[in-house]
Amino acid sequence: MGREIDEAWIDEAIERYQRIEARLAEFDRVVKDVTVTVSSSDGLVEVVVAADGTVRDVRIRGQARSNDELSRAVREAVTAAADAAAWARQKLHAEAFGAYQPLA
Repeated sequence: MGREIDEAWIDEAIERYQRIEARLAEFDRVVKDVTVTVSSSDGLVEVVVAADGTVRDVRIRGQARSNDELSRAVREAVTAAADAAAWARQKLHAEAFGAYQPLA
């Protein structure tokens, strides 16, 4: 005994797939355009990072007393930038795909 093919269900599944693909393409574009700016705790270093993780700019905003101080500030700001990019990416993903239920 064969199964009947529900063509309406197939058409709906194809349309859903196409909508998700279009939304994913838009998400990929948006994460490159959205930027977050973070600073080291002492304000010495500022990093601008895109939601896709690309560092767009690094600015030294003050005078370091030593190379070690500057290195620490750069590490701190870069670490904060990575965290901020992940946060922005998650927020954008939730906005773009929050209405879609995962497949079980």
